[in-house]
Amino acid sequence: MEKIKIIGIKELDDKEVKTVNRLAKEYYNKIQRAIKNITSIVMHVKTYNVTGKRKQYEINVKVMAPTKSFDSKATDWELAKALHMAFNKVERMIEHRFHD
Repeated sequence: MEKIKIIGIKELDDKEVKTVNRLAKEYYNKIQRAIKNITSIVMHVKTYNVTGKRKQYEINVKVMAPTKSFDSKATDWELAKALHMAFNKVERMIEHRFHD
């Protein structure tokens, strides 16, 4: 993945890493259509409350464009749901900012 930096991915197992990479790539393409010249995307993946088989995930996404940056944060017990929530917030911010 070109301009996507994922911090904290070493805390995740292989299945979770595949999920993060797949969704990051999917949303990178969507965001790239909205912002033609993305500088970078930085994701922080953190795990909390690791009890038994359950973990709580916190996802911080920062999309940087030449003129503006967009930040979002989401927390959930399901990794995919937390990723979707964080990226959807960023998409809404971008749509709102560049609304014609």
